[in-house]
Amino acid sequence: MGKALMIQGAGSNVGKSMLVAGLCRAALRRGFSVAPFKPQNMSNNAAVTIDGGEIGRAQAMQAMACGLQPVVDMNPVLLKPESDVGAQVVVQGKRLTTVKARDYAALKPKLLAAVLESFNRLKSTHDLVIVEGAGSPAEVNLRAGDIANMGFAQAAGVPVILAGDIDRGGVIAQIVGTQAVLDPADAALVAGFLINKFRGDPSLFDEGYRLIEARTGWRGFGVLPWFAEAGSLPAEDALDLPKGGGNGALKVACLTLSRIANFDDLDPLKLEPAVSLTMVRAGQAVPGDTDLVIIPGSKSTRGDLAFLRQQGWDVDIAAHVRRGGHVLGICGGYQMLGRVVRDPEGIEGSAGETEGLGLLDVETLMSPDKHLTRTSAVHAATGTAMEGYEIHIGRTEGPDRTRPFARVGGLPEGAASADGRIMGSYLHGMFSGDEFRAAFLKGFGASSALSYGAGIEAVLDRLADHMEAHLDVAGMLALAR
Repeated sequence: MGKALMIQGAGSNVGKSMLVAGLCRAALRRGFSVAPFKPQNMSNNAAVTIDGGEIGRAQAMQAMACGLQPVVDMNPVLLKPESDVGAQVVVQGKRLTTVKARDYAALKPKLLAAVLESFNRLKSTHDLVIVEGAGSPAEVNLRAGDIANMGFAQAAGVPVILAGDIDRGGVIAQIVGTQAVLDPADAALVAGFLINKFRGDPSLFDEGYRLIEARTGWRGFGVLPWFAEAGSLPAEDALDLPKGGGNGALKVACLTLSRIANFDDLDPLKLEPAVSLTMVRAGQAVPGDTDLVIIPGSKSTRGDLAFLRQQGWDVDIAAHVRRGGHVLGICGGYQMLGRVVRDPEGIEGSAGETEGLGLLDVETLMSPDKHLTRTSAVHAATGTAMEGYEIHIGRTEGPDRTRPFARVGGLPEGAASADGRIMGSYLHGMFSGDEFRAAFLKGFGASSALSYGAGIEAVLDRLADHMEAHLDVAGMLALAR
């Protein structure tokens, strides 16, 4: 069996995913067979695995840092919020149930067996497993039945390094306070701490660093300066959505839906020099000079159709189309472009149907079965090969399907309007492929020389270099057991 080490955070969004990715790449370069693991994740930005399931997008990025394809064992419990009070529970890649938040506490202990099963499978096939916690162990009100932080660490016997975020302030209290509220048995699992996201001269924090060591008795593994390229890595949390990106001539606007899902479609576009990407937030109008509007995926298509109309974006899109603009709907966004979305069984919320935007002559019927697959296709308009993944419920049919967006195994996928300006597809991740992205952008008069995958690999290498330069990486990896 391999060894394991866990990174937990003194708060949410302290940079755990990035730290794990950097450690994974550093371990890989040392010659270790290493894998990422997150017992429980909450995200609507999922990745489809090679074994036919889904996991959090961050674990797929960490798998890349390990030189691996993602598998379901890397994130055995994934919670996908469907409303403010409920979430879909995905266990080892497959939907188990949908529960309200207050009922999940009773379900958690029953999931520990699956979590440990997946963890032990990874340990049996790798030298090292780097584990990412969720939220913070300081949330001791959630400790009973915990499978994400100290509950997992105790059950699996994994040592913990606690990461604090100095950028948001109060990092001394974050770390010292976490020790103060932890049960002594949990605190004993913490082997040390590190400080993340420092801006400026790290030596200015020397006194605070020594104070944390003295107050906690924990070993410090260093202060990590702000890694400016973190924004180039695929984001998982909707809170990390880019405000925009680039200053190219091609103006692309994406609607920030309330239940936006699988928004990794935007990651390559925000890095494209030829593109200027704008994320249209609630209360904002779609810019009048936009060339292409993207309606992204959603965890609640009918709910986000209502949200879209509340923002007045339906009016903005109609005006955009009258001006000769283009629209691309991806997954839930594709469903919204049609005449109607029907959900007679109430799969995504209350049973009923909602009028679509009516820009494509198609309609969608929701069904309980989830379509979950990696897909190779050919873009109909350019004949270019493309890769993507599908992760949706519902089936979309109608006359505009005779003009498909792409073909999969010779069969039509998606739909397009007669003039080709309105396009819909279920294929997420299509823009990650350099050949297709270049061909698609060429249709708008924009050229692309971006090597997206190679660029992400280079950023992961620079992240590992950054951590090696400022943290005691060798000491951290030596803690694994």
